[in-house]
Amino acid sequence: MTHDPKNILLVTGMSGAGKSTVLRTLEDLGWEVVDNLPLLLLDRLLSAPLPEGAETTAQPLALGIGARTRDFDPDRVVKRIKKLHKEHGHDIGTLFLDCAGGELERRYSETRRRHPLALDRPASDGIARERELLAPLRRWANRLIDTTNMTANELAQKVRETFSGEGLGEPTLSIMSFGYARGVPRNADLVFDMRFLRNPHWVETLRPGTGLDADVSAYIAGDPAYDAALEQIESLLLLLLPRYRAEGKSYVTVAFGCTGGRHRSVHVTERVASRLRDAGFSPTVTHRDLAAAPQDSLEGAPATPPGSGTVLQ
Repeated sequence: MTHDPKNILLVTGMSGAGKSTVLRTLEDLGWEVVDNLPLLLLDRLLSAPLPEGAETTAQPLALGIGARTRDFDPDRVVKRIKKLHKEHGHDIGTLFLDCAGGELERRYSETRRRHPLALDRPASDGIARERELLAPLRRWANRLIDTTNMTANELAQKVRETFSGEGLGEPTLSIMSFGYARGVPRNADLVFDMRFLRNPHWVETLRPGTGLDADVSAYIAGDPAYDAALEQIESLLLLLLPRYRAEGKSYVTVAFGCTGGRHRSVHVTERVASRLRDAGFSPTVTHRDLAAAPQDSLEGAPATPPGSGTVLQ
């Protein structure tokens, strides 16, 4: 079995965070998948001849490792990766699947499974122990997917978007909007706060709309700080993204936030994505909180007291 050194991926992370879903999806994409391979057998796997009748073109290879893997030691895994790269030229990518502790506890409770590191204790104990154990791999990983707010289908889609292309070197760029009132995205690499722009929520005729509507967009773009701020943000991204690619970062998420996640952040996300497409990038756009209902309690107080007109900036 011979493998293109640019197409080997270690899949690891917290138990219950979705490793099985990721490996099944990669297998559907044509990857060869091996789960829970003891580290001692890694060299043997990479050097084994292709089975009779197999295609001569090397398949990309995904290796699932974690707390259930025999002789698992994160520090030894990192050292082994470095050695494979130095001695054999293998460029092994690492995908780490993370998830909030409370959500992992909920998943274990629903499935009635026992955590592999806490067979006779509460799942929370095993989760805390595993998070500490996996810290070296999380720091080492060049890809991170946080599955806290993902369904299995959403995770599978993310994997298809990230790994369906050839090779592991080209970064997958995601641009997203969100509302600070509903929490900052855990997997964002760059976060920009758009709450300095005037808020359409306090305009009675604009409140029901979103940043996808022309009248809402025009109102946001009319803010005196809009042009200068957006030009600088876009210039910064055009400077940083090629450098991320050069450093081998394969997954970049840029998040734009406003208070509720329906107006300013949505509009800015669409504008920046369009600008990046013009520059040759292919971003995936997500509006996390677009479908949420507008709520005055989330937006705080308007910048000026309500007057007789409909515009409350």
